[in-house]
Amino acid sequence: MTDSRFSKYQNENQSWVSFLENRVPMSSCHGEHHTKWLVIGAGLTGLSAARRLAKLNPDDTVMLLDAREIGQSASGRNSGFAVAHSHFPGHFDAKLVKGYERIDRLNIKGLDILRSEVSNNNIECDWQEDGFYHAAADKKSLMACDDFIDYLEHRQINFKTILQEELKEQLGTSWYQKAVKVSEGVLINPTKLLFGLAESIPKNVTLYENSPVITLSGKKQITLKTPHASIKADKVLMACNYEATHLNHLKQKILGITLTGSFTRRLTDEEFDSLGKASSWGVLSLHGGGATLRLTKDRRIALRNTAEYNKGKLFSVSQMATRIQIHRQAFENRFPQLKAVPFEESYSCVEGVSANKTNFFKKLSDNLFVAGGFNGSGISKGVAFGTALAEYASSETSELISDCLQCPNALRMPPSPMLGVGARFLIRQRFNGVGKDR
Repeated sequence: MTDSRFSKYQNENQSWVSFLENRVPMSSCHGEHHTKWLVIGAGLTGLSAARRLAKLNPDDTVMLLDAREIGQSASGRNSGFAVAHSHFPGHFDAKLVKGYERIDRLNIKGLDILRSEVSNNNIECDWQEDGFYHAAADKKSLMACDDFIDYLEHRQINFKTILQEELKEQLGTSWYQKAVKVSEGVLINPTKLLFGLAESIPKNVTLYENSPVITLSGKKQITLKTPHASIKADKVLMACNYEATHLNHLKQKILGITLTGSFTRRLTDEEFDSLGKASSWGVLSLHGGGATLRLTKDRRIALRNTAEYNKGKLFSVSQMATRIQIHRQAFENRFPQLKAVPFEESYSCVEGVSANKTNFFKKLSDNLFVAGGFNGSGISKGVAFGTALAEYASSETSELISDCLQCPNALRMPPSPMLGVGARFLIRQRFNGVGKDR
């Protein structure tokens, strides 16, 4: 990585957090503890679960553990799209309408919860609520664009179709031939959001960072071990996504897929003026393997466009070198006027996926509950599922819980070593025909 246009990459402490002021993490968990409630994972799902538990059970203690620092998981390394309406591949199917509606109810409920938390707690997270673009650059994604338009029309969802010339005026690139802008949906800085949620956590929640759960055992009461603590919990909520497999849960049902992306440095006034009229925007590809793009409020362009099976691990410096070159080519294809603009940071992150793209919401025993598997679309859904998990574990009833419980069962994946073969096949299918959209 000697080319000065390539970014630094150190495996940890990357993505959005790199551009924020240093945050002092909460202490790790030490000693022996007993708690009524324990939540594993302090991403969006875990924070939402802990916050809801605290409100439903104000006299109880809630412990919240994260294996890393806040912002270092997938919740803090995603591209910051909080969707209201999911994009379903293929033609609109009237027989699937109830499923479409259920997923959108989850998305919208998650957004409503987030909107309330951000407003009530004065969380500064670059909240931008005017939707985003679903764009097509190649033949296959143009077909997907027409399918999406048909779907949106059938569902009576507000959108606008935008052709190449108008897209160039708005985004500063002629790479995309056509796009749909769905007016509902929010762009955020995900790490700022996580920091704000962590800082405003209810008083009966204690957050411990750098406290990975190593073992989990027991039935009537669950015992958990971290490197420096032993905890007995009456009820445990697992909100650690694909990492639930490390604790022998959801094995062969969920995979960790490693994604990579890069951020430019801040654009100068001249560079910024070479772009379109929109001062901040987000672009999702209409091809399932296409690039995701952001122009952030602090004038950086962020691009994510690789997904690979790496056994649920982040990439090393040497592994990142070739991925950054892929980012670079995709960036210069879209913005040839910005070829001289270097990347300042690059990152990898791991998303939890299932073979049939379902989500997980289960009661594993009387005192063990799990949610996860958001397949790269976890901001809105993650908040909804975390909230519902807390309600479910507290013996509440709601439409939100019912919608989460209706998730289809995940297809079982083969054990190792065939697991890796199957995972790589799924990813090849994801990128099949991506062409110019990568």
